[in-house]
Amino acid sequence: MNPPAARKAGLIIVCASILYALTLGIRNTMPIFISPINTATGLGLAAISFAYGVGQLSWGLTQPFAGMMTVRWGNVPVLAAGGLMLALGTALVPWADSTFTLVLTVGVLSAGGAGLIGPSVVMASLNQLLSPERRAMGTSLVNAGGSLGQFFIVPLAQMVISGAGWAASLIVLGALATMVVPLARVLRTTTGQGAGGAEAANVRVRDALVDRNFPLIAAGFFVCGFHVAFIATHLPGVVALCGLPPEVGAWSLALIGLFNVAGSLLIGWAMPRWRSRNLLALIYALRGLIVAGFMIAPKVPATFMVFAALLGVTYLATVPPTAGLVAKFYGPRNMATLFGIVMLSHQVGAFVGAWLGGPVFIATGSYDWMWYADIALAVLAALVNLPIREKPPALSAALSR
Repeated sequence: MNPPAARKAGLIIVCASILYALTLGIRNTMPIFISPINTATGLGLAAISFAYGVGQLSWGLTQPFAGMMTVRWGNVPVLAAGGLMLALGTALVPWADSTFTLVLTVGVLSAGGAGLIGPSVVMASLNQLLSPERRAMGTSLVNAGGSLGQFFIVPLAQMVISGAGWAASLIVLGALATMVVPLARVLRTTTGQGAGGAEAANVRVRDALVDRNFPLIAAGFFVCGFHVAFIATHLPGVVALCGLPPEVGAWSLALIGLFNVAGSLLIGWAMPRWRSRNLLALIYALRGLIVAGFMIAPKVPATFMVFAALLGVTYLATVPPTAGLVAKFYGPRNMATLFGIVMLSHQVGAFVGAWLGGPVFIATGSYDWMWYADIALAVLAALVNLPIREKPPALSAALSR
């Protein structure tokens, strides 16, 4: 790659990383607002968990549609609309005083906007804009950038809460989300192919759904969603249950983001060397071991920090190999829609993880059964990924032409 092309690729990766950092960072601050929202509204943990669970589902439901809209109209309008929805939904949360309005702001506007600028569109844009030899490391660097957003934005939100209150913190986050709009222009890809192109893409989606690899990829990512959403939503509650200050929860979430940078870079290095299915199986198995170790360890601040660091290495490391498998089997042209469907599976798992934590805690007084489910699903995800046929089948070769 010549120097001008290398500089252009670098600019694309930097802008995509900042955009993803804003989105992921803002989304991952939301759990630290659960307690203030409950105190201010008196809605109760079950109702708030439901709204957050709807948000996880909404984030996934929007992504296949975002992919199809990208095919037809290009990615810039989709990304810009997502940024504005995320900004509006986040800033309006302080005025949500009922379950319905909380679902509307957190679950529909904020999460739906984040879905429009989610991995299905961002990773598909990179696969179109970057040369094949740079895609694995490019997606890994953007994944790492998203994690840095979590590391910086979550403590920032907590600092604003401590200094100016939770409502002011959400308004600041809403203002940050508007930065997505100018960044989207740098990631402009070829616009869609009109109605005929969209129809052809839908035919290919149907073909992919009957390929044996696709449901295996989606099933593994379902488990990833369960893990990520349960921990992101309820880890501050676990911290409170252990009698520790809320800053432990905020910094634990931040450390997950920081150490996911290392995990993302490591997976980017590993993907050209080993099969993605084996890397995914290893990641899920490690998650199960990490959660098991956390359960038996004493619940002191150091335990939460070590747990967050170890978990962070695996946290979003599943995204580049999963996205890579979709692109490899079905071609980058179809990736926005197909990876959006895989992300929907992820978010169905996320809905279950985010929502179920509330009722389980109310029924049992602890999160132990959620941790047991986390371990069992990790083992299942490791086993599900092993039968994936890594070598592209004839179907993917035909679709990539």
